Amino acid sequence: MHENDIGRIIVDKALNVYKNLGPGSLESTYQICLQHELTKTGLFVEREKGLPVVYENVKLDCGYRIDLLVENKVIIEIKSVDALNDIHLAQILTYLKLSDNKLGYLINFNVKLLKEGLKRVVNKL
Repeated sequence: MHENDIGRIIVDKALNVYKNLGPGSLESTYQICLQHELTKTGLFVEREKGLPVVYENVKLDCGYRIDLLVENKVIIEIKSVDALNDIHLAQILTYLKLSDNKLGYLINFNVKLLKEGLKRVVNKL
């Protein structure tokens, strides 16, 4: 399945989670619920996937954890904050770069309308 097809499913299921929970829950709650929704569609989803840094040909565990990795192709970084800022964007761009993936979604569920908290991020390898 192509990344864009996976992305459409992610947005649809994120909307389902938002409609059911609304704003104000913990990031971990949104993470588990979105994983459940995506898994129901048949997608392979890993939660809190470790992401090592390769430095001088040595894999180093620096504590990076991808919130959700879908089909080993699309990264989802979940937030529940007042507003997304540059550091959140830098975080997902780092994850995309380190994992050699092209597409990610930065989703802030703590918003009045989910479209205000949804950002599609493309790594221009």
